[in-house]
Amino acid sequence: MTADFSVDQQRRLVTPVPGPRSQELHARKTAAVSSGIGVGLPAYIERAGGGILVDVDGNHLIDFGSGIAVTSAGNSAPAVVQGVRDQVADFTHTCFMVTPYEEYVAVCEALTELTPGGHEKRSALFNSGAEAVENAVKIARTFTGRSAVVAFDHGYHGRTNLTMGLTAKNMPYKHGFGPFAPEIYRAPMAYPLRWPGGPERCAEQAFAAFVDTVHSQVGESNTAAVIVEPIQGEGGFVVPPLGWLRQVADFCAEHGILLIADEIQTGFCRTGDWFACEFEDVVPDLITTAKGMAGGLPLAAVTGRAEVMDSVHAGGLGGTYGGNPVACAAALGAIETMRSEDLCGRARSIEGLFMERLEQLRSKYAAVADVRGRGAMLAVELTTGDADLVPDPTATAAISKHCHSEGLVTLTAGTFGNVLRFLPPLVAPDHLLTEALDILEDAFAKVLG
Repeated sequence: MTADFSVDQQRRLVTPVPGPRSQELHARKTAAVSSGIGVGLPAYIERAGGGILVDVDGNHLIDFGSGIAVTSAGNSAPAVVQGVRDQVADFTHTCFMVTPYEEYVAVCEALTELTPGGHEKRSALFNSGAEAVENAVKIARTFTGRSAVVAFDHGYHGRTNLTMGLTAKNMPYKHGFGPFAPEIYRAPMAYPLRWPGGPERCAEQAFAAFVDTVHSQVGESNTAAVIVEPIQGEGGFVVPPLGWLRQVADFCAEHGILLIADEIQTGFCRTGDWFACEFEDVVPDLITTAKGMAGGLPLAAVTGRAEVMDSVHAGGLGGTYGGNPVACAAALGAIETMRSEDLCGRARSIEGLFMERLEQLRSKYAAVADVRGRGAMLAVELTTGDADLVPDPTATAAISKHCHSEGLVTLTAGTFGNVLRFLPPLVAPDHLLTEALDILEDAFAKVLG
């Protein structure tokens, strides 16, 4: 890696985590911020770069979260920083729908080039992943003249009303917030570890269950779109078996149903390809992106077939801040970094480094039911160790808590809260990743014996 790190790439603990200044800030947070905004680790950050977060107490923490897959190109990538500085000096906002600007167009051109498929494409820019998903559904309904949308168990698509309806998990995302948008249906997810017929038959049987759901509960001619994460994110980094996504795509094409690939967490090099659906050469009709696209600034997009995207009447898509010029400049800098640093290749290298160590944990601890993922989107699922695969969220939380105390920022996930997920910045150096895996190994030993 040739990234210019603005922060020393060494873990360093000078106080307990969280330290006294962070605790003071957290008291202020409690007094001023809604308690509905949760915090995983109340260590308040003042600087970051590469694979390190520096908190207000001077602790250098290793980052295994990337702000939930956002800072893939680094937290202060030089091309992102320079692009933002230059754009802020020029202008910060006009609203593209009022007086447009080149930066928005340039991001859409980059998305045409980078997203799967050689067909003619169009894009529209928004602020968040949930906004992108909402608009993808609007576009699909307009183009097809149909209303129903099919999503999958364990899926996560956002926190707005429509996207909560698409999201499978109740707590904390949906509890008490209904009723949700209608005409949303859910099919079983191809989850190899937990498929009743076993992982060997998962692809075949899960596809059959999906077809049955569409046919019997919805009707093919009523279905506007099927939305799927090629690798599920919040649901626990569930990787469907090879062939399943291709079958779903082919079924959609056969019945005039649009396939929406939600690549908000998997996109932009995270899984070792620019987009996860490329792994099986699946070309979606619409693809939603956000998170890793803009180096930490809020930007999202829907990209799709030109005839689909252009089916919406003029003025039907947009928003005051969507495609903000500063966020667009950041995205162009992040994409430049991904290309120049070959971050797809780097993600595959990270997978090689991680998987050997994670497989060692699986061989040592019966509680490790599964090790899965692709590229730098990897996970360990923990159970109580019996054949019934009873989830163990308590041990999962305890391992994460130990990592936090040792200066390693880890995240949990999964419908059952029993998955440790790893999303390091793709520019993090190997020595940091190795040290972090040592900390993780020690946490397993302390919690699982």
